[in-house]
Amino acid sequence: MIVVRLSVILVFLFSILAVTAQTTAEIPREWIDKDTGHRIVRLSDEDGSSSFYFHQNGYTASGDKLVFSTRTGLSVYNFKTKKIEQIVEGRAGSVVVGKKTRKVFYTKGEAVYETDIDTKATREIVKDARFRTGSGFAVNADETLLGGSMEVNPKPREPQPTQPQPRGDNYVGKGEMMENRLAAQVPMTLYTINIKSGAIKTFHPATDWLNHVQFSPTDPNLMMFCHEGPWHKVDRIWTIKTDGTELKKIHTRTMEMEIAGHEFFGADGKYIYYDLQTPKSQVFWLAKYEIKTGKLTKYSLTKREWSVHYNVSPNGKIYSGDGGGPNSVARGDNGQWIYLFHPKGEKFESEKLVNLAKHDYTLEPNATFTPDGKWLVFRSNMFGATQVFAVEIKKAK
Repeated sequence: MIVVRLSVILVFLFSILAVTAQTTAEIPREWIDKDTGHRIVRLSDEDGSSSFYFHQNGYTASGDKLVFSTRTGLSVYNFKTKKIEQIVEGRAGSVVVGKKTRKVFYTKGEAVYETDIDTKATREIVKDARFRTGSGFAVNADETLLGGSMEVNPKPREPQPTQPQPRGDNYVGKGEMMENRLAAQVPMTLYTINIKSGAIKTFHPATDWLNHVQFSPTDPNLMMFCHEGPWHKVDRIWTIKTDGTELKKIHTRTMEMEIAGHEFFGADGKYIYYDLQTPKSQVFWLAKYEIKTGKLTKYSLTKREWSVHYNVSPNGKIYSGDGGGPNSVARGDNGQWIYLFHPKGEKFESEKLVNLAKHDYTLEPNATFTPDGKWLVFRSNMFGATQVFAVEIKKAK
């Protein structure tokens, strides 16, 4: 009887191993998307690996390495050797890579750290900051400052569930959560951290929901942030100097239900780009705002081409969109795709790069151009567990 039970157990275990091996084998390292003709490469090995939010830089300036998150820490993909190396152990938050210093900056618990991407040398910048950032932990152009937003008197965090929760009577969706958080008028402030000394400076106190902090890639003293909330209720996009002066609203609505958001800087620091809808879910644009003059250029898209996040190539000549899913602001009628956009006058001409029919958009792909402009890196769960992928801009022969 014992022998029989042991045999059953061994068969069960081998079955699990076989399924796991089969699942891993089913995720190709490289393939040509049969619907688009573009080459796709998987950059990560560990299930749960993820590239960063669309405006959080993960690349070195030369483009030889990409930092990405894993379930066990931070790892680096080397584009030259195609090797993966872990550089930080333990879950890291609010991650951004400094291009010049080749250091990655991040939070763990209440502390802020920097780690050299090449040597793994790690230094604690702030030991006990006792703050929590909004979305976007930024490093400025000369890599002397980090920046973000924080609650003035943050309440203790509630333990977060590790598994999806059923939609019972107490379920709060994202829309309701956004409304409730905006109405709460929680006291917040912007801040900077001196990377060398660890000194924290706060400025621009407000009861607006301050979020998505970014630094200009060329002006070390220019910060962009947003007033978070339901987009049709907030004046979202703002810039300010790190001394608290020159507060400026970038976009003013011209009609009811007009929305603008998911803003980001171009690589040359001359422009701010953002999703613009006039009104929401009906007329779609990618807006290009010239910081020096205030000139606004709008590129039109169709509803089916609308994307959760856009991006622009380092040379500013082509654009990308990471598509949308069934519950996105605009649901297309032609499937789910990562797009490449070519501006033709005031209109975008689109090209499909990746078929994301099997992708669940509860995870946003957040596509970003590599520094050489030849690839788009994105995260996807198209094979089940999240992995990091890259699609080649040039069509495969």
